[in-house]
Amino acid sequence: MTVTVVYDNSEATELCAAQHLYLKPIAKLLINILLPGSLEPVRPFSNWEVLDQLNSLICPDQFTTVRLSKSTKDFIQLEGEAETRSLVQILKAKLHGKIIKLNGLKKHLKVVATDAQGEWEHFPKEKEPSLSDGAEEQEKSPDSVYFEELTCKWFAPKGSSKEKPCEEILWVVFESFGKIKNVDILMLGPYREVMTDRSFGGFSFGLQTFEAFIQMKLMLKGNDGKALACNIKVTSDTTKHFSEGAIRRRNQERLKLQELEEERKKEKKREEEVAESHSEKEISRKRKDDEQKVRVKRKKARVRRQALKERDRHQHRKQKPKAKAEAPQEPDSSEEWEERKYLVAQR
Repeated sequence: MTVTVVYDNSEATELCAAQHLYLKPIAKLLINILLPGSLEPVRPFSNWEVLDQLNSLICPDQFTTVRLSKSTKDFIQLEGEAETRSLVQILKAKLHGKIIKLNGLKKHLKVVATDAQGEWEHFPKEKEPSLSDGAEEQEKSPDSVYFEELTCKWFAPKGSSKEKPCEEILWVVFESFGKIKNVDILMLGPYREVMTDRSFGGFSFGLQTFEAFIQMKLMLKGNDGKALACNIKVTSDTTKHFSEGAIRRRNQERLKLQELEEERKKEKKREEEVAESHSEKEISRKRKDDEQKVRVKRKKARVRRQALKERDRHQHRKQKPKAKAEAPQEPDSSEEWEERKYLVAQR
């Protein structure tokens, strides 16, 4: 899916004004470069050289996109897309019947330009027995269409932070083509990707896309006046997506997946409970270990304090007699003391 900026939206028609959605005609041109059978190039040439010559022929006009669709020994086919159908006719007039000259080639290349009209793919009609007594068969055409690469953001509710498409908006947008019986956005099914083993969404140029069961170009007009356009793939559904049998099978598979999911949730809960029980036991064991370590540490500290006290007492007992021996003797009476002071004074 390629998103392009639209500079000329004059040919767009309103699809859903509430969502700012419009339909833009597909404006494509098939460009065939005829290669002579006796072509003997002096040097090899690339498709880019041919494209440069084509751009010079249509200048100042230009294609929105150009891609190589086919290349054989007889011709090179390019598919160019323009902004409008009227511009396609101008480009066609500039290119059809023109000659391309490439350096090193003896013969020139002729350009044939034709309109590329998008067509619905044709599917064989299925026959379904009627309910009448005559057992006559009646033809039945596919009753739904399949959309690919729709942009999620364009079909999301306004102001929503999530870029998920909304079935109601898809219903309103495409109901302008006629009454809709059913809508199914594949990516919204919670088990659809598991049931089918494939993804129903993707990304292109930063925009998420989705698929839905409901040949045109979709355009979005912004509030700032700018517009974006993208191609979407639409094919008739031949898989009977909305048949009773298909819906019943999907519902049965969905129920099975729901049961499996419930069982997984229960198993996960049991594992969490076991893990939590083990965790509680581990916490209790660790707490007991910590308490034991604290008791041992306290006991060691108590023993150390007692040893220090015992050492201090032992040292005190050894120092006490010495202190008594060194202490000066005091006089026995006050008279002796007075006499001693008198002698000291005389000296």
